[in-house]
Amino acid sequence: MIEFLYSSGLRVSEAVSIKVNDLDLNERIGRVIAGKGKKDRLIILSNNIIEHIEKFLKKREKKGYKSEYLFHVKNPEKHLSIRQAQKIIQKTANKAGIKKRVFCHALRSSFATHLLESGVDIRVIQELLGHSNLQTTQRYTKVSTEQIKKVRSPLDNL
Repeated sequence: MIEFLYSSGLRVSEAVSIKVNDLDLNERIGRVIAGKGKKDRLIILSNNIIEHIEKFLKKREKKGYKSEYLFHVKNPEKHLSIRQAQKIIQKTANKAGIKKRVFCHALRSSFATHLLESGVDIRVIQELLGHSNLQTTQRYTKVSTEQIKKVRSPLDNL
């Protein structure tokens, strides 16, 4: 769940309700159906998360679990709740000894910031996050001190 949130930039509500059929592991993409604002969009899937999803699904299948949801509860007709996902994040942070307040949405913000730091165009990030307004995306991304240090003054190019 944690890797999935970070690697895809999904909102927690979107992640818990994602269906296995919404993911195209061969193409490394997924589809959010009726996300916030009832909009559909594509998401990216990392090679690592694909590998972990494949193992997870095989393990689940061996145990006889059948559900259309990637993250289901005992009742295969239902998916993990937002609150359950939040508890997973908090429990994992506590276990890792993280003292800061940790929450699901921080993973989404980190996804956006890390994409920006790696040179991905902010308009692409906007699309991946499902934002209608670029200003919303800009609030999610933080420019690091290291990025600022890498920028050359135009005067140095003369």
